[in-house]
Order: sequence, then C-alpha cells, then structure tokens
Amino acid sequence: MFAVIKTGGKQYRVAANDLLKVERLAGEPGEIIEFPHVLAVGEGDDATFGSPLVAGALVTAEVIEQGRARTVIAFKKRRRQNSRRARGNRQYETTVRIAEILTDGAKPSNKAAAMADEAKPAKAEKAAKAEAIAAAEAGYTDDISLIGGVGPTLKKKLEGAGYGTLASIAALSADDVARLDADLKLGGRIERDEWVEQAKELIAGKPPRAKTDKEAAAKAEEE
Repeated sequence: MFAVIKTGGKQYRVAANDLLKVERLAGEPGEIIEFPHVLAVGEGDDATFGSPLVAGALVTAEVIEQGRARTVIAFKKRRRQNSRRARGNRQYETTVRIAEILTDGAKPSNKAAAMADEAKPAKAEKAAKAEAIAAAEAGYTDDISLIGGVGPTLKKKLEGAGYGTLASIAALSADDVARLDADLKLGGRIERDEWVEQAKELIAGKPPRAKTDKEAAAKAEEE
C-alpha cells in the first residue's frame, strides 16, 4: 500500500518502511510523528484520491535524524557592473522512516508506542551526556582555536557551520565528523588531528596540546 502525503509544501509518495528526508519537523530521534495531510492512499487500481485530503487517512513515521542538507550556492553577477554576489544556504531537514499507513479513521497500533519506548534509553543517555558537558563548561575557556590545527580562518568556518564551541566539537559522532569534513573540505583533518579528543581534554581542564611543527606550519599557511 502506498500513500501520498503533503508536508513542508511538498508532496511525497511513500510506503511502509521507506526512509524519507523532509523539511524540518519537530521531534527527537525515536519519536513517532503523524502526517495527517494524506492526498491519496491505496494500492494499484484501488487507490483512493482525496479532494484534497482522504478522509480518515493518516500516516505515521519514526524520526531517525535531525540534520541539514548540503549547501546550495546562489550566485548572481551583473555584466560590466563589477557586481557579483554569492550566498549559501543549508536547509534544515528531518529524516523519517514510514511506520504505518492508516485508513478509515484507524488509530496507530501499539507498535508505534513500542518504538517510542525503545528510544527512551538512548534519549536519556544523550541528555546525560549533554548535562555532563554543560556541567564541565564552567571550568574552561570555550575557544575552539585552542584545538591544535584550528586557526582564525578555520574557526570562522566552524562557527558558520554551527560548531563554534568546544562542547559541539566534543559531541561529534563519526557520521558528524565525516559530514563536517566533507562540507568544509578539510581533507580528513578532524580525525587526523584528533579534534574530538582535544576538545574533550580542554573541557576536562587539561592544557592545550603542544602544537607540532607540522601543525604550526599548517596554521601559519592558513592565516
């Protein structure tokens, strides 16, 4: 069975267990959300089309991840006017997995509630980690340029990408590292220079690592 839903001003054709990226929706990973705007539902010749919505139809989904899309550059130039402008935008998006397609006013099954319960331990662990980082922040200087290999230029790029604090660097997962490294074209520097480990050490109150000659040269070249 498929359904056509509307969210964020766009329409999507979905089926159970489909992974879908949509405009930013409220919800933490593991939570169950609902899409009440169902434009069509059914299978093959038995599909029902709404006018505009199908009465009693509902689609539920599990929030998998909150993130941002790749940067889109808008470039404008006026000939012979010495005028050019480039602006970048990274749209916020939510990744969801379609759980159920319901019709005739049916209510979500207990499966959705079970999925939400399974996500609670992970959410609690994430909250505890955030609290631990916040508690440690009071005793250190929150300056990402203390990380070996991060100079003024790179610091501005990281701040523009939303990673302007040591806590945000320390909380990077492996997927976050790969995504940030690709977005800023760092060539593997985050993992190579152990930014995450350095940020955790700085939060814990340890002195900055002594920069090697290679790091110092890279920073000087960047500046």
